[in-house]
Amino acid sequence: MAAEFNLNVVAIILLATCIITPARAQAQVFDITKFGAKPNADVTGALASAWKEACASATPGKIVVPKGKFILGMIKFEGPCKAPIELNVLGTLQAPSDLAAFKGADGWVVFGRIDHFTMSGDGVFDGQGHVAWEKNDCHKNTKCSGLPYNIRFNFLTNSTIKGVTTKDSKNFHVNVLGCNNFTFQNFKVSAPAESLNTDGIHIGRSTGVNITDSIIETGDDCISIGDGSRNVYIERVSCGPGHGISIGSLGRYKNEDDVSGITVKNCTLTNTDNGVRIKTWPALEPGIASDMHFEDIIMNNVSNPVLIDQEYCPWNQCKLGIPSKVKISNVSFKNIRGTTTTREAVKLICSKGFPCQNVEVGNIDLDYSGPDGPAVAVCKNLKPTVTKPFPTGCTA
Repeated sequence: MAAEFNLNVVAIILLATCIITPARAQAQVFDITKFGAKPNADVTGALASAWKEACASATPGKIVVPKGKFILGMIKFEGPCKAPIELNVLGTLQAPSDLAAFKGADGWVVFGRIDHFTMSGDGVFDGQGHVAWEKNDCHKNTKCSGLPYNIRFNFLTNSTIKGVTTKDSKNFHVNVLGCNNFTFQNFKVSAPAESLNTDGIHIGRSTGVNITDSIIETGDDCISIGDGSRNVYIERVSCGPGHGISIGSLGRYKNEDDVSGITVKNCTLTNTDNGVRIKTWPALEPGIASDMHFEDIIMNNVSNPVLIDQEYCPWNQCKLGIPSKVKISNVSFKNIRGTTTTREAVKLICSKGFPCQNVEVGNIDLDYSGPDGPAVAVCKNLKPTVTKPFPTGCTA
């Protein structure tokens, strides 16, 4: 009898809870076709109008780009918005191919100052970058004319990007600047190896950026981590073609912020020009980079799989004779295996002026099948802790 009474009491409590707890509010849907958008036509105005209404709504809003191909000019999605907001991209948004349409702007699609933003769907941001790559000389020309990034995220907080693809950007695919608690999930970058200066995701002056379960194929760094980046976590990312996963380059500009708390693990790199690396400029500006860890990485036919390069000086834009002023400390490379296309599979080239401190190298298993012998490690200006000797060792 007592058991029956207790069960009845529980049932009454649960029923009461269901009655007094309000249902979670459904997001209001803003389909861009309701704002005049049509396939194969310019939808810039329609998308801007949908954003304006959704951002002003006191309840969560969901903007939908349906399946199909749409032409999109330069656009800025500005906050703050009154409630959480989502952009659900199911179709393809295609950028103008004519560079004149951008009037020197540095971004095609720009999101700014938004809290609780979500981008979702299996749609594509097609930058039509083929016309720009042959004109992109910014890697060697400090006075180059600017080319637009596909997507810029400026000062967003508590936001998630999942499922979408950025394709053939004219410059970097994605730039994350001044963001906090920002996540990429199942994100894809698609561009050929010959696409110049097309970093997949570049992070700068941001905290708490997570990149997981993503595929990045491009012509430059798959992921590049710039100054002021803190607590960046990268896991289960497939990179290649590209130039690898890089911290830096650092030390080129005045007043760069410190980099710290970077973790890269369980990633696979295939046919890339570099593997995992830290790169700083010699001679120029001071900086600090610390607590950077690379673990459980698979290298498939990769050049320079493990690299610290404090003599990074592309196109002779610096003075190699003067040591880098960036201080590197607390670095680990562990459980890295696969194949290398360069005999010097591990290169830890640190600054003579500021030698690397507390560098740990362990369980490195990289096969090299070239005619000049097995893979070797080369070190300068550091005293590493080697937990499992690499072939030929690594003498400081």
